[in-house]
Amino acid sequence: METKKLNFTYDQVGDVLDISIGKPVKAISNEISDDFFIRINPKTKKIVGFSILNFTKRSSKKNGEITVHMHANFSL
Repeated sequence: METKKLNFTYDQVGDVLDISIGKPVKAISNEISDDFFIRINPKTKKIVGFSILNFTKRSSKKNGEITVHMHANFSL
């Protein structure tokens, strides 16, 4: 199994957290829950990342740790 680094990018203006599995690549986004998207590489059909809209509404910070409150189910 190949291990890939998670890359986190936060857009404060849009309040969007993007999480890429490995190096970010072009992908198609599919909403699987309110404000929660999986990103799929259209060539390989593999999940390459996630996006969370309205991130500050869905997160809390305590003791330097950020917790995201999200329920989602997905499969390919």
